[in-house]
Amino acid sequence: MTDAPDLLTRAQGEFERAMLRNIKGLEYFSSSAPVLGASAKEVLISRGPLRVYHYRPLVDDVYRVPVLLVMATTNRGYIFDMVPGQSFVEFLLNAGYDVFMVDWEVPRADERHLGMEDYVSDFLPAAVAKVAEVTGETDISVVAYCFGGVLSLLWAGIHADANLKNLVTFTTPVDFKGMPAFQAWADQRFFDVDKLVDTLGNCPAELLYSAFDLLRPGQRAAGNFRLWDNMWNDEFVKSYRMFDRWSADMLPLAGEYFRQTTKQLMWENALLKGTMTVGGKPVDLGRITCPFLHVTAEHDHIVPAAASAPLIDMVGSKDKQHIELKGGHVSLVAGPNAIKRLWPQIDRWLGERST
Repeated sequence: MTDAPDLLTRAQGEFERAMLRNIKGLEYFSSSAPVLGASAKEVLISRGPLRVYHYRPLVDDVYRVPVLLVMATTNRGYIFDMVPGQSFVEFLLNAGYDVFMVDWEVPRADERHLGMEDYVSDFLPAAVAKVAEVTGETDISVVAYCFGGVLSLLWAGIHADANLKNLVTFTTPVDFKGMPAFQAWADQRFFDVDKLVDTLGNCPAELLYSAFDLLRPGQRAAGNFRLWDNMWNDEFVKSYRMFDRWSADMLPLAGEYFRQTTKQLMWENALLKGTMTVGGKPVDLGRITCPFLHVTAEHDHIVPAAASAPLIDMVGSKDKQHIELKGGHVSLVAGPNAIKRLWPQIDRWLGERST
């Protein structure tokens, strides 16, 4: 039996927590969102939806080979640069890397014609060329997240002459039949991608957001309950606001790019089958021979293991490694778990190959 003093202490604690929850709840709705992506940087390219940043070095001694982060086209790159102490960009800068990023903006209505060839054979090569111009180094390490990894693979699988020193991909799909929820959402029998693009031009962000939300229908409601239950905890609230803002901050996709992605990857599974072409050029991942690291998340509900696991065998590199870490699609790359698990692994692997 619990002693009366213990019950009184517990009741007092719960009462104080409830009071804090209500006070913090009022503060939550009246306060501004946290400032994300604040690491000092220079915009090197601002053309169409393409943005290329160069981050200001934080140490004097840097590795010879620069690092280019490539973000997925559906989201903004500040997931790599949340806040001081929880920024992958800051971590890399402090570890001595010269860091650049390919980020994306909303495509304009008159950019609906942009297709896969623009992203793979124009935007990415332009970013790589700008890094070489700024650093004077022809070698480059590309570190890419989710569909940024797909674009990087397509580029490297076509342009074998690129001076790609190292390639790292996180949660990158190659077998799109291994993503059953997205397959159901984009089922060719019901989803008229031609009508959507011909009518709307660009694929709306709201449509993409709904597709991701359907993967875990109850997650948003459950997240709101967890937020309220932990409203008294400043650290929990800070982390929740950062990740909630990023996950909701989705970008529309250029019409032709979305059409081609749906048909070639989702419907035909052309990348896995080896029949993928971009601008009439065949993509051969076997032509990628630089050191390659592929990282997947054990509990990734967006890009499950079945969708990403085949990649390691498709790449032609002799120096290649597949690592699976605990975490989900987002927690793999950002947040407390990423700080302890992924980031040190990337530093060790890249550091040995960046001189």
